[in-house]
Amino acid sequence: MDFDWHYTLSLLWSGDFWWATLTVVELSILSWVLSVVLGFFVALARQSRNVVASRVAAAYIWFFRSLPLLVLLIFVYNLPQAFPASGMLLSQPFIAGLIALVLSETAYIAEIHRGALLAINKGQYEAGHVLGLSKVALQRQIVIPQALRVALPALGNEYISIVKLTSLVSVISLAEILLVGQRYYTQNFKVMETMLAVAFYYVFVVTVFDALLKSIEKRLDYATKQTALSDTGIPAVTRREEPRPGATGAAPAIRLEKGGKHFGAMEVFSDLNLAVRPGEVVSIIGPSGSGKTTLIRCLNGLEPLDKGIVHINGKPVLAGREQVRDAPRRNERDALLDIGMVFQNFNLFPHRTVLENVMLGPLYHRRGSREEIRDRARVILAQVGMLVHEHKYPHQLSGGQQQRVAIARALAMEPSILLFDEPTSALDPETVGEVLRIIADLARSGRTMIIVTHEMKFALDVSDRVIFMEKGRVQFDDTPQAMRERLLQGDRLAEFVRL
Repeated sequence: MDFDWHYTLSLLWSGDFWWATLTVVELSILSWVLSVVLGFFVALARQSRNVVASRVAAAYIWFFRSLPLLVLLIFVYNLPQAFPASGMLLSQPFIAGLIALVLSETAYIAEIHRGALLAINKGQYEAGHVLGLSKVALQRQIVIPQALRVALPALGNEYISIVKLTSLVSVISLAEILLVGQRYYTQNFKVMETMLAVAFYYVFVVTVFDALLKSIEKRLDYATKQTALSDTGIPAVTRREEPRPGATGAAPAIRLEKGGKHFGAMEVFSDLNLAVRPGEVVSIIGPSGSGKTTLIRCLNGLEPLDKGIVHINGKPVLAGREQVRDAPRRNERDALLDIGMVFQNFNLFPHRTVLENVMLGPLYHRRGSREEIRDRARVILAQVGMLVHEHKYPHQLSGGQQQRVAIARALAMEPSILLFDEPTSALDPETVGEVLRIIADLARSGRTMIIVTHEMKFALDVSDRVIFMEKGRVQFDDTPQAMRERLLQGDRLAEFVRL
């Protein structure tokens, strides 16, 4: 029997097929969107430290990935037999099909989201924490945009799978593309001609939406964006200079009282006391594993103390697990915003430009109008020599440039206390000097600064005090001059400095 091409082409203008195609589009888009949203929450629950939430999410994923969609469709559609009250809703094939698809696809998409969430660097969460972002704001502004970019290719592929899976909904009599085709070829027995038309409609839907998703993917791919240098001038914003106060006689700007921290059986430090006065610059040196980085991370809550209390300007702000009864009230935690931090690995937000990185914290905390915050951010970028790069993305910058932006981001919150965690260790030798010069300028600005560093000469030149830590203990805590004199004695401190 000859193939009837004329009949096949006539089906491409069939109103029944186009209405069925619209049904497939509506069903697939609704299923995909709902599954993407619900799958994200399931993924968060799966990653949660809450054991109950994590296990419930894991059980959901296991069950609905194991259950064939066809079985689920028939079960949902016939559920009114057991629960008559659900008949008004589930007796509609479209609604029953949508529910079954969402239940099934949410399990698959949750795993896509979980993989994307695992790909987000821990430093992104820490940078958001330092800026004082809430958990919701952190997800919305930092995590979701990055995770979506990672997950989008797989999510797009899952949408294509949903389009094809809609053909199964024909078993509950939804008038989608396949069911319309079946009705046609049972009337005229032109199976091949009709199924070719059915294939055309499915391919048409997939092709159109695949192109749209690729366009969205390209738009979200900040790693390929190229930007020009800024040629605009510095806004006329008054720069606030603060004379550096003396480092004696004042009450501590930040104080750790009997701090203790351990990781499992390994004790990092115990009964450690530290007090830094307003305007004082303290450098912490010591061999790797001495506890110096963990110490400053405990000062702003990035690492929870096991014991001890952190005081900021005389107020208890963070308490160790043993002092949970004395834990600070919520409003006192706002004091943590007075602590800025510059990370060893920069931790810039890769999906935001240089200017947007610097503006994020002040915008979230409403430190002025958007125009005022933008002008202030540009002044700070000019101070660190990065204004010309304000429209670039972090991937377009060198390591030294990224660290200068990280310093600007910390300064934008106008903290009185700055923590630096080995700010030059990830830089090449050629860019170390420019970052150290900026930090040295800040040391003369009146801010309280605690710097973990391996740059011995720098520590001696800019610091009011130098602390030498080893094995979780403070072995030396005195002025740079006293340290120079101590080095002549040839003890362990002198041995470390010569290494």
